[in-house]
Amino acid sequence: MSMRRQRLTRPLLAIMALLGVMTSAWAGAKTAAELRRMVEDIEAMAADVAGETGIAAVSPRVLDVIATVPRHEFVPSEQKTSAYRNRPLAIGHGQTISQPFVVALMTELLAVKEGHRVLEIGTGSGYQAAVLAGLARDVYTIEIVRPLAETAAAAFERLGYTNVHTRIGDGYRGWPEHGPYDGIMVTAAPDHVPPALIEQLKPGGRLVIPVGEIWQDLMVLTKNADGTTTTTTVVPVRFVPLTRDEKEQD
Repeated sequence: MSMRRQRLTRPLLAIMALLGVMTSAWAGAKTAAELRRMVEDIEAMAADVAGETGIAAVSPRVLDVIATVPRHEFVPSEQKTSAYRNRPLAIGHGQTISQPFVVALMTELLAVKEGHRVLEIGTGSGYQAAVLAGLARDVYTIEIVRPLAETAAAAFERLGYTNVHTRIGDGYRGWPEHGPYDGIMVTAAPDHVPPALIEQLKPGGRLVIPVGEIWQDLMVLTKNADGTTTTTTVVPVRFVPLTRDEKEQD
């Protein structure tokens, strides 16, 4: 390379590097603004439906965690421009990532504390588990669709969610090796409450689950000290059905 070409190339490289930094900063600011709007949408919707859910507002602790989770990292590339809209998005294989408000509501209903061990049935894209990871000590999450499970596991590793533990399999039977759990969340709808999940719940623990067929009831089951449960029906919801492994069905 000649001296003249070197003199021309170095400033050009510097300009390109500066443009890269500026573009990255702009993208980061845009994402932060979209996250803020999404959190505001969650707060507004929570207020609108408080009479139905019995939840006056989503707690600051839950909202603060949601404000740190990059939802665009948990959706397919073709959905990234819609990542921070308050609506569900398709993630492939007939599955969806839940509406941010529903994620916030179910997380609030689970009442996760810092030292809790939580089980999630239906990892999907991994977004809900990432939110739970900011609140709990450990999150164990099961996904039956292998490509989704592998993509989510890669996202957890890339983004540093070291307290999320993944497994590929039928979530209907839970994950007894790490139970009992302080809380269990199910993000797909069975037509009844799986008995194994109640068995794996600690006394005083909560199970948040949509139950039904086309339309479901979002329910909160609290396990009592004597092993019985108290059930509260919260609101109608619509989730994809809970997929079962045909070989493991009773």
